[in-house]
Amino acid sequence: MDAPQQQMLLDLKPEQPPTLDNFVVGANAELLQRLRGLGDTRSFEALYIWGPPGCGKSHLLAATAATAHGQRTLVFLTGSEAGAELTLAPGTLLVIDDVQALSEEAQVALFRAFNAARFLGLAVLLAGGEPPLRLELREDLRTRIGQTLIYEIQSLSDDEKAAALRRHAIERGMLMDPGVVHYLLRHGRRDLPSLMAMLNSLDRVSLEQKRPPTLPLLRELMQTSLDLDKE
Repeated sequence: MDAPQQQMLLDLKPEQPPTLDNFVVGANAELLQRLRGLGDTRSFEALYIWGPPGCGKSHLLAATAATAHGQRTLVFLTGSEAGAELTLAPGTLLVIDDVQALSEEAQVALFRAFNAARFLGLAVLLAGGEPPLRLELREDLRTRIGQTLIYEIQSLSDDEKAAALRRHAIERGMLMDPGVVHYLLRHGRRDLPSLMAMLNSLDRVSLEQKRPPTLPLLRELMQTSLDLDKE
């Protein structure tokens, strides 16, 4: 297959941007409701969400930012990007991912933002990989984060992951073996983003090779991925 034709095939099904509607809710319904509210300029809440890699933090932050876009001023940073100053207009939604990566100067800036939040009408959404008490941050900032609304992102059950994978396959127009999802859950990585990525790869390879997305093709793909990881 020549390059232009392959590129055309790979572009047939562009990935959907993260939204609060396409996040698999599971036991996180209350958190989703809180995040939707942050788009409202009348919301002045401060939230801290946490969980291990692959739990959906990045999806939720990007989706919340997209919901707020056009409704209120948005400042969206990672901890490593934040500097010694945070320029925040009244009514801003401040979103910071990986707060554990904040420099000493950025930690001071975030603490000041907390102090100014009431006067400026700020809403704050922070995310990290640990609960507040385990964050390696200044004590005063860790205490302030601990006073926010704190949500641990709840993992999905295998049944919920299976339902999400089947729905994703339907959205991509995949007609695959019933055993594909079961095999992925037994032999793939446990987090949903990795499982989704493997399903997307199966779809792409199926189109490239003009083979149906069957269990044998999935096994070949996963073995190839495993061999690449070992190199």
